[in-house]
Amino acid sequence: MDLGLRGKNAFVAASTGGLGRAIAEALSAEGARVIVTGRRGELAMLIAASLPSAVGIELDVTDEASRAAAIEQATASFGPIDILVLNGPGPVPGTAAALDADGLTDSIERLVTPGRDFVSRVLPGMRERGWGRIVAVGSSGIVSPLPNLASSNLGRAALAGYLKTLAAEVAQDGVTVNLLLPGRIATDRVAQLDAARADREGLDVAEVARRSQHSIPAGRYGRPAEFGAAAAFLCGEPAAYITGAALRCDGGLVSSL
Repeated sequence: MDLGLRGKNAFVAASTGGLGRAIAEALSAEGARVIVTGRRGELAMLIAASLPSAVGIELDVTDEASRAAAIEQATASFGPIDILVLNGPGPVPGTAAALDADGLTDSIERLVTPGRDFVSRVLPGMRERGWGRIVAVGSSGIVSPLPNLASSNLGRAALAGYLKTLAAEVAQDGVTVNLLLPGRIATDRVAQLDAARADREGLDVAEVARRSQHSIPAGRYGRPAEFGAAAAFLCGEPAAYITGAALRCDGGLVSSL
């Protein structure tokens, strides 16, 4: 299937590792010109150099000045942004009962504020050109809140509400807005969560991973490339009639439809 992405400019936030990098690589494989970003600017440039048409830019997703500079540099390098992938670091684990005002603020500043800011910078151009794709990396916690991740559940649900509302507002302009929800994908983030659970419950990390994989109908953690392929499809021309949706890539982990 030709996704129609050749020559499109794709800005992928936090793409020097994990799910973000997998998305950047998948978009590049489809012919898009990719802006690889991350707090480690040198690593972003190194990854970009390994792709056919890409540029690496230093970006701290949580810093407004850094976000503005990254979009400006990306536009100067390739032109207007056609595809925006929202991604970034999640808040620290914790219970709902222990969530305080600072934790609430941190959740919004990490997960909601950057997404709204990025959208505000690229959406006007997308609407003018009559074509655009916005895809946010979410979490299955939006559908079924995850234990001990209260801050993440809260912030990601808030972002989902904003994006769902936005999707209806811009659909007639040729801009789609979707979320892609990972379950347990084999990334450093999942490894950190497994380690935190092992420490909390006094278990071996390998045992935590085994139990977690046993709870997934597919019987394994997902591969980053599988997630990246799903994101590339949502960005493609064949997905032009899919908007305001939350697609799960979780091996059947969440029991609801």
